[in-house]
Amino acid sequence: MAAHRCNIFMLVFVLCGLTYVFVRADIEDTNHVKDAESVAVDIARKANIGASLRSTKTEDQTQAAEKERQWEAETNPADAPSDNKADHVHDTMQNLDSRPAPYAKDQTQEAAEEERQWEATEVKEADHVPDTMQTPDVPPPTPAKDQFQEELVIRPLHSGDIYASFQFRTMWDTDFLRGSKVSHYRLFPKSLGQVISKFSVRELHISFTQGYWRTMQWGQPFLPSPPGAELWVWFQDTVTDVDGAWKELTNVLSGIFCASLNFIDSTNTVQPSASFKPLGLGNVTDQRFLRYAVLPREIVCTENLTPWKKLLPCGSKAGLAVLMKSEKLFHSSFHSQALHFRPVCQDWKCKSTVWELRQTLNVVFDLHTSGQGKREWSLFKMFSRTLTEACPLASSSKVYVDVTDNPQGELFELSPTTPLLSQAVVLGDRRTYSVYDLTNQATFGQTRSLNMLLRWRAAESGDMLRPLLHGERYVAGYGLQTGEIHTLMYNNHPYRAFPVLLLDTVPWYLRLYIHTLTVTSKGRDNKPSYIHYQPSKDRLRPHLLEMLVQLPPNSVTEVTMQFERALLKWTEYTPDPNHGFYVGSSVISALVPSVVAMDTNSTRECPLFSSFFPCKEESSYFMRVYTEPLLVNLPTPDFSMPYNVICLTCTVVAVGYGSLYNLLTRTFQVEEPSPGLAKRLANIIRRLRGVPLL
Repeated sequence: MAAHRCNIFMLVFVLCGLTYVFVRADIEDTNHVKDAESVAVDIARKANIGASLRSTKTEDQTQAAEKERQWEAETNPADAPSDNKADHVHDTMQNLDSRPAPYAKDQTQEAAEEERQWEATEVKEADHVPDTMQTPDVPPPTPAKDQFQEELVIRPLHSGDIYASFQFRTMWDTDFLRGSKVSHYRLFPKSLGQVISKFSVRELHISFTQGYWRTMQWGQPFLPSPPGAELWVWFQDTVTDVDGAWKELTNVLSGIFCASLNFIDSTNTVQPSASFKPLGLGNVTDQRFLRYAVLPREIVCTENLTPWKKLLPCGSKAGLAVLMKSEKLFHSSFHSQALHFRPVCQDWKCKSTVWELRQTLNVVFDLHTSGQGKREWSLFKMFSRTLTEACPLASSSKVYVDVTDNPQGELFELSPTTPLLSQAVVLGDRRTYSVYDLTNQATFGQTRSLNMLLRWRAAESGDMLRPLLHGERYVAGYGLQTGEIHTLMYNNHPYRAFPVLLLDTVPWYLRLYIHTLTVTSKGRDNKPSYIHYQPSKDRLRPHLLEMLVQLPPNSVTEVTMQFERALLKWTEYTPDPNHGFYVGSSVISALVPSVVAMDTNSTRECPLFSSFFPCKEESSYFMRVYTEPLLVNLPTPDFSMPYNVICLTCTVVAVGYGSLYNLLTRTFQVEEPSPGLAKRLANIIRRLRGVPLL
């Protein structure tokens, strides 16, 4: 039976195959016939068009000849001489210009030749119609309106640590704010593009940072960021409900980045008046469309890094992003990932604008926490991986190593060596970098892998120049009722004074005494030239203080202000209230004098790490500095007391009420005493003898 079934199945399969072959051949024959008919129809149509054109040309030539003969007949009687010289000149010009007979003859001949040429061309085109139909003209591809660049900067620090900064930039020439939605995304992340289009966002800046940047040991970072999570957004002036859009935007971004941005509300959101101006194009400076918030307690971990990497065109599969291994990045002294979206100029005349999405990741690897024990670094030791290829979608992929302090190789040795050197003005100083171009296959060598090695030759790296601008912050006082906030701003320039803009955001439960505000420099009062203060409202909004202060050269300016701690409701305390409450970092913004002339052309090709903040003057550059966050203790009730009260109450209820309940509900019965052993034996004997029991 099984054999018969197999034979039947094979027969059915063969019949189906033959049927498919015959049907396919019939369809192809039908298509060929239809193609031939369409070609014949096109030839006939073109022939009819040619005949109509020839008849039209013949009629036009006949009418032109009749008009010329009539004109000649009318002009022949006018050959009499004229006394007026002007009339004579006019008639002469007419006679020179009007020679109708030869001209008409030449025109007729040319028309006939054109008709013959047109007919030949028509037949030739008709002969080539099938080829044209088989191979239609394909329009040339339009140039891409978006591009992607990636860079990695490695800077050896004087402390022996290594500073690595990843820069990814996506440029897109599109309009997110038009009426029709953008539906095609090539390099730009679609999830972020839809958010920007929906909420009419003009600029978006978000950062997640774990650790504090030690400016006095490491110098200035390329892109500063405060500890925790920071978010500030410029909305379009067409947004009517900015607060509602801000609330929805924070919730959406919280889901995209797997962060606690949904805890941003009115109690930690402010509208700075001068500190956070747009970094891109646009004249919108109305602070009503600006929102700024910071969560200093936000913990950055792997769940924040993974969605950030997915926004890259190549993800973490190719290019520089393959080095971003979570266990290595978070085993460091400092880690910060950020995303910046803004409009920028496309050319130096700024006739057109493009949207720029810049993703940055900064990390500092500590020599001691890594457990290496010697001053030697490599890509594999830092990231546990090496570079094998550039991102296929990237137009530029480069690795920069800062060799400014190592011109002759006396401090450290870099291998493999590269002949490419580049100079860039970074933070007001001219730096020299060794460049590794990943788009060039010769960079990887025969091993097809790039593993740069830094080996220090000198025991000490030398003294580091002090940064020109530095800030610190701490809390003073004793007890849990009052306190004092101290902010220190250092100007280390030997002879130049410059103004700085200080922004302080203090929660509502620290009630500031604004009349106690003092600003001193070199033991003297330093009166701010601009003060903007917005008082807080309990459980509604925080304090906002902005000041413009002039910092004398080589000085320390101290800003102090007293506050009083408020009592919170027991539901407003955190799960670990004894740990304390965090206060966000102070923000110091300034135009710092530059050692070299800055480049004001932001569209000129230069490394990504040197072209983030716009520069409008050659003598100064913009710098933003963040201080440490504060940890403040508030009057905290003894949360163990409710537990004690609950235990005592339950004990009293169990003992007192239980005993009373038993007394009221129990029934009592009188029981006779049990007889003795002799009496029980006597009763047994009596029962056996049939005698009544005792």
